[in-house]
Amino acid sequence: MSVLDFNHRNLLKILSLFSLVRGYNIFVLIMAQYLTARYILAPQTSWSVLLIDFKFFAIVVASSLTSAAGYIINNFYDAAKDQINQPKKFILEHLISQKNQLILYLVLNMLAFVVASVISIKVVLFFLFYMLTIWVYSNTLKRLFWLSNIFSALLMILPFWAITLYFKNFEIIIFYHAAYLFFLILARDIIKDLKNFKGDWVHRYKTLPVIFDHITTKSIASLCVLFTFIPSYLIIQHPLGSIHYFFWTSIPFLSFVLIFLWRAQTEKAYLWTHNLIKFWILIGVLSIALTFR
Repeated sequence: MSVLDFNHRNLLKILSLFSLVRGYNIFVLIMAQYLTARYILAPQTSWSVLLIDFKFFAIVVASSLTSAAGYIINNFYDAAKDQINQPKKFILEHLISQKNQLILYLVLNMLAFVVASVISIKVVLFFLFYMLTIWVYSNTLKRLFWLSNIFSALLMILPFWAITLYFKNFEIIIFYHAAYLFFLILARDIIKDLKNFKGDWVHRYKTLPVIFDHITTKSIASLCVLFTFIPSYLIIQHPLGSIHYFFWTSIPFLSFVLIFLWRAQTEKAYLWTHNLIKFWILIGVLSIALTFR
């Protein structure tokens, strides 16, 4: 094997690992936790103090490791349907064998457990609960009607609950932000089921499109998007600085997403709709820095 072939294979393995643990999502999670802590949960704390806060750093690391492990186990159980829905992605991610995926899953969870244990027993218990819930979701709940979407959205929000508990900030505005994110992620997850209909149907996943039809599923996803307007309005009523522009803009942007959703008929169109919401979540994360209180 030439040096070029060796380097090419190693590069593919790195890309496979990055895709397997959803490296982009982990990066956004870390950024979102730090921005949320600095501008929403503990606005009185400066960056210089937050960045040297070891316990907070440990919670962020434990959240990232547990989430990465969760993506791996979710990918493991979804392998058969992903081979139908996303064949190219399936080939890339399975450059790492399923045996090695399980080993990596266990290693990441063990590392998360070790990191959490240096903080407190309460943090350990929280992340043990998080790990167990992810496994139950991937192994069982993901195949159940309707519950799969709700649990998926809740699992995405759980790392933010960890830092909320750390800062002990339970202001109502925090729950408005959580509600906005929950409904947006829920809508995205339902639209993802529309895109993955073929593989879900073949392997008997009881998703909304499989149980009902595309029209009903679009209606439910649309309702979830419309529900985001309620926390948006409530957040705008608070003096939070320029982040108001994000929530004002979200109304026309998400209205455009709904129009795009109802015009969508193909997997590619559903993927575009899914990615539009994913893009808006990223914009929302970046907009947290506009919060001033």
